Amino acid sequence: MKNIFIIKLFVLTSYISFSQFWDVTTPTKLGGTVNTEFDEILPIFSSDSSTLFFTRSFSPENTGGVNDQDIWFSTKDKNGMYTSCSPLTSLNSKYNNGVFGINKSGTAIYLIDAYEGKKDQKKGCAVATGKNGSWSKPSHLAIPNLDIDGDAYGFHMNSKEDVLIISYKGTTTLGEEDLYVSKKMNGVWQQAVHMGKQINTSGFEISPFLSKNSDTLFFSSNGLGGLGDADVFYSVRQDESYTNWSAPVNLGNKINSPKFDAYFSYNETNLFLASNRDGVNSDIYTSKILFPDPLSGTLVSKNVTMIKGKDGKIDITIKGGVAPYTYKWNTGNSTEDLTNVPKGDYTVLVTDSKGKSIELKATLTEPVLKVGNDIATLIDLKPIYYNSGKWDLNKEATLELDKIIKIMNENPAMVVELGSHTDCKSAVKFNKDLSQKRANTAVAYIQKSITNPKRIYGKGYGESKLKVNCPCEGKVKSTCPEEDHAKNRRTEFLIISMGKK
Repeated sequence: MKNIFIIKLFVLTSYISFSQFWDVTTPTKLGGTVNTEFDEILPIFSSDSSTLFFTRSFSPENTGGVNDQDIWFSTKDKNGMYTSCSPLTSLNSKYNNGVFGINKSGTAIYLIDAYEGKKDQKKGCAVATGKNGSWSKPSHLAIPNLDIDGDAYGFHMNSKEDVLIISYKGTTTLGEEDLYVSKKMNGVWQQAVHMGKQINTSGFEISPFLSKNSDTLFFSSNGLGGLGDADVFYSVRQDESYTNWSAPVNLGNKINSPKFDAYFSYNETNLFLASNRDGVNSDIYTSKILFPDPLSGTLVSKNVTMIKGKDGKIDITIKGGVAPYTYKWNTGNSTEDLTNVPKGDYTVLVTDSKGKSIELKATLTEPVLKVGNDIATLIDLKPIYYNSGKWDLNKEATLELDKIIKIMNENPAMVVELGSHTDCKSAVKFNKDLSQKRANTAVAYIQKSITNPKRIYGKGYGESKLKVNCPCEGKVKSTCPEEDHAKNRRTEFLIISMGKK
């Protein structure tokens, strides 16, 4: 199987990357007349996937008979299937022929270079131009200093047509065949270089295939272990050199078998490969790509409840993609949700296990100082307590008043009314006088540390504005618990004006 003369050159027109694959159905043989008792390999598609090209060997119907290799093609039928097929007679000869790609516009076809009148005169590939199935005489595609030793070799070109992957046996080959890369610079192909020991082994590495963005390389190898004679692997490019790749990963037992599996490719909906898993010669198998639901997500945020507070929260809900997910916040956090955070703009990059990512954003706000607001509800301010029947400030009270001083200095045009309130446990007049004295004491403390002391004044309300309705005057006995009375003993800092700075 391995020693059949094969070259592969394909200008990739797929619009998906293998990193998006979630699962595949079990591969099955293509139906109709595509597969025969002979050897079918190299499934290659036109840019719109309407035509499948492949190579058939050992068939007496080939131009050169059973020792020949010809180009065949199948056109997708109304049911989206590739069933009947025909030889591409205009490009077949008595030598080994093969088509290995159609460019995006369908005006160039890539071929085994078997058109010089002598078999294997130039081991490489050729290009013919044309349209609607009418092609010019193929011309040789020159790769400088390419010296192929042996009858088996292959090519693959990336979607931009500036990187060519070559499988062949050369002077620096580690085994039977290795993968090499040639780059096109200023319109000229450079000499091919070895792609490194990470993917090349003492066995053979053949049938290269690049994803559309050229970040993932697929190939078959019998030197990396696996399930059988040759398995399909993939490796991810690590830099721009094309000689630095991640450790190859086996595509698993759905795609690979105990026998020969190679010539992996895919279009928008299906993957294809050649395998002899059910016989001696290879057939073309297909498998439907099962995509996950698109990765999506929403953020539900809870704004900060106090000025300069840190009680904001963001909850993420992710749908689709393939779990597990990773999270990268612009704050440096890697948790799924954020808690106890201040106001600000937050961005998170969510990546699923297949490398698909989405970016989500949320903005957390905090309260804004406005006329009518009680500052005590907008900042981290503890209640200001006094000894029973007293109006002197204790140390704990001054610490809280310092917070009011700070915010008034940050807003130098703001005017504040300091309102002092009591519960109803004492007489109305007593509570009124006591609250005014407490208000005056607190205001005097603040005025010493702010610009324009007239920006704050005090007013004692006594028990006239109970926050919790707990009447207890005269013979009325309150049934309220003590914590309700405590809520009535409060100091408020009502914003009267924000003024002009």
